Amino acid sequence: MYSEDDINSAVEAGALSEDAAASFRAHMSEVRGISRGDEENFRLLNSFNDIFVTIGIVIMLFAAGAIGQQLGQMLVAVPQMNWDSDYTQADMDAFQQAMGLRVTVSIAIAGGLIALTSWPLAEFFTRRRRMALPSIVLLLGFVAGVFIGTTALGISLIGSKDSEPYAGYLIAGGGLIAVLAAWLHWLRFKVPITVAAGAAALSATGIGLILAAIEPLDLEMGDVALWLTFVAGLGVFAFAMRWDLKDPARTTRRSDVAFWLHLLAAPMIAHPIFYGLGVVGGSDIGIGKAVAVLAIYVAFGIVALIVDRRALLVSALIYVLVALTYLFDEFGAVELTVALTALVIGSALLTLSAFWAPIRSAVLGIVPYDWRDALPSSERDVDLMDAQPA
Repeated sequence: MYSEDDINSAVEAGALSEDAAASFRAHMSEVRGISRGDEENFRLLNSFNDIFVTIGIVIMLFAAGAIGQQLGQMLVAVPQMNWDSDYTQADMDAFQQAMGLRVTVSIAIAGGLIALTSWPLAEFFTRRRRMALPSIVLLLGFVAGVFIGTTALGISLIGSKDSEPYAGYLIAGGGLIAVLAAWLHWLRFKVPITVAAGAAALSATGIGLILAAIEPLDLEMGDVALWLTFVAGLGVFAFAMRWDLKDPARTTRRSDVAFWLHLLAAPMIAHPIFYGLGVVGGSDIGIGKAVAVLAIYVAFGIVALIVDRRALLVSALIYVLVALTYLFDEFGAVELTVALTALVIGSALLTLSAFWAPIRSAVLGIVPYDWRDALPSSERDVDLMDAQPA
């Protein structure tokens, strides 16, 4: 299996001409009945060896984390407590403080070792071997290791008990360092998911800072965090569109970067909306809310068709299943609830998949004409657009 990056690399190396590459893309679009852009191509596997290597990488990172935890426990001594005898409150406080320090130091060292293990492995499996799935795992291990390790290090330096008022700032600091780590990783390896990882870390930074700043206001912090996530999701979506609009034909790495950004933005947008409707709380959501869920999903579908990305539809799917299940129950189809829900959703998704290009062509009719050329479009391959108005 070859990605657009591989094709472009072959063109740059002279192994394949521009005309041959264009002919190959056109041929594959004709064979599959859908343009390559509409397929949202991204590569996870070259062969089974990718899975084999990924398993080995996961085991290595697990070992690095486990060794880090053991080192932390060895470095931080905990006073022995004789629970059969009397002890003072000061003794108990000292014990709890030492235990908290041991835990945070162990996590910090474990995160650091995971990050330090991920980078040299990426030098071989990402930079040299260009293996997709191992590269993704190594990137996530590196950024997550930096984020968790630096956050835990901050807590250990302040003290777990004293760090509670500064939790938001510590998370924000860890997120900011993780953003820097993702940026350095991108400069070196250019793994498409890296930008999404950096965007996630930056979102965590911003949310952490705002939550820390408004904590004295006595607000419901869980709800505030959800809606901050929604706003951050809109920002990530806009950032994804910026990458998408730079490559409307979807033949470069920019399209792969946009894919992962859309995949990150979708749950950040969908979850707060449906949580706010009460869909997450249980099955008794009411007919009004169930219909609202379906209406929002239709709106998501229109957006997905316009931008030619399916991530929003996938992220909101579970909420639509809950809403349809409730409606079928409400209208008496109790015994067939699961079957009817699966039938409706499955039919809708397969219809969209089979007729994505013509349905998208119809939906693009509501988009101002001047915007259409900037959007990713299958109509660069098949003339489905209306004629330009005079």
